[in-house]
Amino acid sequence: MNQRPHDIPPEADLPDGRKMQRIASFTLYAVMVALAVWVIRDFVPAIAWACVIAIALWPAFHRVEEFGPCKGRTTLTATIVTVAIGLLFLLPVGIGIAQAAAEAHDLIEWARAAQENGIPVPDFVQHLPFGAMQIEHWWQENLAQPLRDSPAMKGLHGGAVVTFGRHFGARAAHALMLFGFMLVTLFVIFQAGPRLSGSLMKGVQRAFGHDGLHLVERMAAAVRGTVSGLVVVGIGEGALLLVAYMLTGVPHAALLGFVTAIAAMLPFCAPLVFCGAALWLFIMQGTLVPAIGLAVFGFVVVFIAEHFVRPVLIGSSARLPFLLVLFGILGGAETFGLLGLFVGPALMTVLMVLWTEWVER
Repeated sequence: MNQRPHDIPPEADLPDGRKMQRIASFTLYAVMVALAVWVIRDFVPAIAWACVIAIALWPAFHRVEEFGPCKGRTTLTATIVTVAIGLLFLLPVGIGIAQAAAEAHDLIEWARAAQENGIPVPDFVQHLPFGAMQIEHWWQENLAQPLRDSPAMKGLHGGAVVTFGRHFGARAAHALMLFGFMLVTLFVIFQAGPRLSGSLMKGVQRAFGHDGLHLVERMAAAVRGTVSGLVVVGIGEGALLLVAYMLTGVPHAALLGFVTAIAAMLPFCAPLVFCGAALWLFIMQGTLVPAIGLAVFGFVVVFIAEHFVRPVLIGSSARLPFLLVLFGILGGAETFGLLGLFVGPALMTVLMVLWTEWVER
């Protein structure tokens, strides 16, 4: 026993060794995660969409799970909700394709007539307050003559149309495949249920503490509020404008109302639809008052929805100011596409939470 109490043991270097092991482990984990994400990179949008839909519908899923025959049967509930979501997207698209196919014959006949005889100058051009002569002159030179000889149509040829059709078909098939994978992923998320959410929250709390857990909960609330603000308000705008389409005599009002609802989910896109419908009323039917009434009513609906209803729904759930909501939606859409509509406000929520914690320290 000749070792002094204050002698340094040989294991004193062990903490440094553990630190190096942790760094090596963290590097290995990061590399493996990055490699896994790279392997599934083509399916990341489908997984992200499934996560967004699952977060938005999580409270509704639990309510369905507690209802009657679905009580305690998670797999059945997940199947019902997933099938309902799939039909909600596929049925309107199928109806639109069916209506387009039904009208394809008339469209083909019109195209053939335009190819052989050209498109006559519409009557409304002569009644324009200004520019009537210039428009009529351009129309006579480019569209009134047979379109196969028109200078405006020389850039269009069969090869370009076929190439466009192939690209469009390939993108449609790819989108359909991603939609299928999104439904499968959504079913798995719903089936895992509380076990999955509990493990995720436990992992977040272990890695980032209570502050990280609170941040994730706020992000989930932001996604849920954004879905409510975009989808619910879009459906409301589509329903109101559907009534306007029916009253003004716009053809295929139901299909156009559905298109308006989809466009209204994107900021400031609904006017493209109802203004096009108003322009069709003025050009094809010559009804000026219904066209103006439809446009004015549409702008009033969009103004109220975009400036009052939608910011309240999104900002109240995420506790975001209106300006951050607007920047999050528009910036997210520009950066990440359609998925960015939901990711942007979530990132703005993170920024707001970090700023609040920094100020209150």
